[in-house]
Amino acid sequence: MKKSIKIIGTYLYSHLLAIIAVAVLYIIMFLMLWAYDVPLEPLLYGYALSALILALIVPFHFYRYYKRHKQRRYLLHNAGLQTEPLTIEGSLVEQDYREIINQMWQLNREAATNFEKARQESIDYYTTWVHQIKTPISVMKMVLQSNDTDENRELLSQLFRIEQYVEMVLCYFRLNGPNDFVLKLQPLDPIIKLAIRHYAPQFIRKKLSLHYTPTEALILTDQKWLLFIIEQLIDNAIKYTESGGITITVGSNNILEIKDTGIGIAAEDLPRIFEKGFTGYNGRTDKKSTGLGLYLCHRAAKKLSHKLTVISYPGKGSTFFIDFNTYDLKAE
Repeated sequence: MKKSIKIIGTYLYSHLLAIIAVAVLYIIMFLMLWAYDVPLEPLLYGYALSALILALIVPFHFYRYYKRHKQRRYLLHNAGLQTEPLTIEGSLVEQDYREIINQMWQLNREAATNFEKARQESIDYYTTWVHQIKTPISVMKMVLQSNDTDENRELLSQLFRIEQYVEMVLCYFRLNGPNDFVLKLQPLDPIIKLAIRHYAPQFIRKKLSLHYTPTEALILTDQKWLLFIIEQLIDNAIKYTESGGITITVGSNNILEIKDTGIGIAAEDLPRIFEKGFTGYNGRTDKKSTGLGLYLCHRAAKKLSHKLTVISYPGKGSTFFIDFNTYDLKAE
């Protein structure tokens, strides 16, 4: 009701000048006839006749006004879906605005095309770069593994981190590119064990304990992306844990917990740890944090419809939770 009254008020306001002009004209005619003592009956009859004509014309004119308003609102809410220039007819002013909008639409379309082309070229370049750099990394790993010394073990550890950063670059572009997710109902246990095996040398190097009880849970997920999330969370736990260990459990409610005995996260940092580029107090102290790992985890989890949360206490460690019950999705 309020919306209808507002539209009618806007319609009347937009034609206020014409209404005032007609009213002034009628008043002048009435005063002139009255001043010259001319009978007013013909004038009043003319007033009544014109009022009748207006009563027939105004609703039709208002209907056209309202229809054009609805068309504009539709275009506003579906601007991103517009594929052709506007063809709405109307007054000269509306046609001028239509031409301006069409030119802006064309410029925006060209800019979007150029941006997408540049973005795709960037993705292609970095994807090629990632795959090319994996070859020398593999060669260096083989050379270092051929001689088991403390120095080589340290170099292998650093090379492992380089591998993770390279993989993170590829995941970053995949997350911002076309849909790369394939959801299937699959066992969770093999995915967790794969992540643990991948980080086993890091546990040994830092002399951290690992507690994991196998699970029989079946979840709807994408194996590659869930593995990436779990590995990033384990990587974070290892990075910020100097003693003690990491515990991985899966409850009967299908919630995965990754708990560490590390330095924890400051209370003021907790609300922002999933923001892009945010490193927090720990990251600024460590000087090695990129602020991308947890951001990518959160984005990937959201695309998988998994809920990623954390509780942490400074000096007592952190616990990350992956809830696989967030939404009711269906497998392919």
